[in-house]
Amino acid sequence: GILPRLAALLDVQPISDITKIIDDSQYMRFIYAGNAILKLKSHDKIKIMTVRGTAFEAAKQGDGNGDIQVEKLESTVKNDLSEFVSREVTQSERPELPSARIIFSGGRALKSKENFKLLYDLADLFPGQATVGASRAAVDAGYCANDLQIGQTGKIVAPELYIAIGISGAIQHIAGMKDSKVIVAINKDGDAPIFAMADYGLTGDLFKILPELTEKLKKK
Repeated sequence: GILPRLAALLDVQPISDITKIIDDSQYMRFIYAGNAILKLKSHDKIKIMTVRGTAFEAAKQGDGNGDIQVEKLESTVKNDLSEFVSREVTQSERPELPSARIIFSGGRALKSKENFKLLYDLADLFPGQATVGASRAAVDAGYCANDLQIGQTGKIVAPELYIAIGISGAIQHIAGMKDSKVIVAINKDGDAPIFAMADYGLTGDLFKILPELTEKLKKK
């Protein structure tokens, strides 16, 4: 990554994924897959850090709260080790995971790539607001692309509504969605860990529940 290299050149300690700024030298961040919160203090004069975007409210344009100076640096970096080959961009009418208001997230219980269409059908009922996510188990099984993965090794999200479908609730997944405003869990296992943190839970067969839910939402 760029920031660790920059921090090394400046001889300072990089601070990653902060969730709260206490003052100009103290910050908070999650550790142990989100199970503990660390309060840290940096004595470096120059701070190199990344922030967890979902932990901060979006700033309003033109509110005058910040005096920001932007400088454009003209420079070139010699690179003999790699070269740009091509760029492939996937176009979608659905919003990106971090900016979606609603996320329908599927796990390994969906059983196949074809069954993920059940989630896409639901998301398409909320154009411009909803999208589809997945657990690492579903991605590893080849049910969907890895850019849909939510969790410690995927994307961190905090939508207004997060619907976990066929997801057991592993710690790694919880770390990526626990800041969601409302969490709904659908799982046939009533003892699945995901129910412990869900605001609403529904125990049952997702292959019966999802088609019924889709039809009811279409009528509204």
